[in-house]
Amino acid sequence: MPRVAVLNVVGLTRRLVGSSTPRIAAHLARFPSATIEPAFPGVTCTAQSDYLTGRTPADHGIVANGWYHRELAEVQFWKQSNHVVTAPKIWDQLRAEVPGFTCAQLFWWYNMYSTADYSITPRPAYPADGRKLFDVYSWPYDIRPAVKKELGEFPFATFWGPAAGQQSPQGGPDAASRWIAGSSRWTETNYSPTLSFVYLPHLDYNLQRLGPDSPAIDADLRLIDTLVGELLDFYAEHQVQVLILSEYGITAVNTPIHLNRMFRQQGWLTLKEELGREILDAGNSSVFAVADHQVAHIYINKPHLEPAVRQLLKETPGVAEILGPEEKRRHGIDHLRAGDLVAVSKEDAWFTYYYWDDETRAPDFARCVDIHRKPGYDPVELFLDPGIPLVKLKIAWRLLQKKLGFRMLMDVIPTDATLVRGSHGARPADPADWPLITGPMQAPSSTIRSTDVYDIIRRAVLGR
Repeated sequence: MPRVAVLNVVGLTRRLVGSSTPRIAAHLARFPSATIEPAFPGVTCTAQSDYLTGRTPADHGIVANGWYHRELAEVQFWKQSNHVVTAPKIWDQLRAEVPGFTCAQLFWWYNMYSTADYSITPRPAYPADGRKLFDVYSWPYDIRPAVKKELGEFPFATFWGPAAGQQSPQGGPDAASRWIAGSSRWTETNYSPTLSFVYLPHLDYNLQRLGPDSPAIDADLRLIDTLVGELLDFYAEHQVQVLILSEYGITAVNTPIHLNRMFRQQGWLTLKEELGREILDAGNSSVFAVADHQVAHIYINKPHLEPAVRQLLKETPGVAEILGPEEKRRHGIDHLRAGDLVAVSKEDAWFTYYYWDDETRAPDFARCVDIHRKPGYDPVELFLDPGIPLVKLKIAWRLLQKKLGFRMLMDVIPTDATLVRGSHGARPADPADWPLITGPMQAPSSTIRSTDVYDIIRRAVLGR
């Protein structure tokens, strides 16, 4: 029976495959391929959940990378428990069908407490003294010390933030993806799983930071192609078949949309003051938006305001669609976690979480890499603030403060949303900008739904 590795090359599209990606192009030419109609929304957690369950958010519940938890009255992003995915996973079905089946899940999301046999995922430690220590979580537990002994510490700063996709003291531009690839080789060598899921995020960073039209993207394509080629050779030596897929395509953007600032002007937001800063109080707000790339979930705590919210969204430049109950059903996102309305931007626009009007009143986390406190996704975390003189010297001083045991704030992130040049989440008009899948597989057609990926992977493992 075949053993299969699924390489998730984030952001890969047919438009990007060419002279800078000879190994990926050769794989695409050698094997069948299909273009994937993007998951909705076309973001990491939703796309991966579509692939791993064969269902849409209406069933698996992952309506975005984060959402408003109505019972907690809190916005939470990037949670890690697999229990939030409310549908069976592909490894559960295959384990029931294939005697001795095992699965490795390497940095795909919702990777804690899953029923996969082997897992490694980013997970800082948070001591009681307020420190944050970069690390990984594994199951079984003994994987963590063993894989770090071989590969060194996971270069967490290169996984997300200003160092991601850049040459930095923390590592090379592809350091995070290279470490994850190393962990996949380690897992194969030590456990030989039947099915491995491997996350390679390298393209994601500069496609958002610089945009897909930047000439600098060629260097990123060459780096990820080299890394994928190394994995193809490694898995061939171990008689493992390889599927290459992606989650979404990234398109050029030039228009940030600040929905929460608009709602504030209408008097719909409730803000509380903490140490002279403004904090969004979602539970007491009449209307607020949870922004995630090109999709924003609009939560309306006072239902009589819905017509006014709709009208405001219709009049907002950059908004392409407004999904109500019927439209949410058609998009497969009619789940309690979804917003009462869901706004979708035009292809060249995206939504910020920003809600403050006065920069001196912005929350302290706004200028930090802080994916959990921010009530929305923030791609501006990929940048260092160009307005800070000698910003790298400031970073060195902050790190020294941390090393000496002092409290410090790594406040080096700008709040200029116009810096961002690429985004995703809406469905691009051109299928050349959609995700793809290729490898030894049977696809129902040349263009498939995101939920069809589940059965393609299952059949690849079953040899059908």
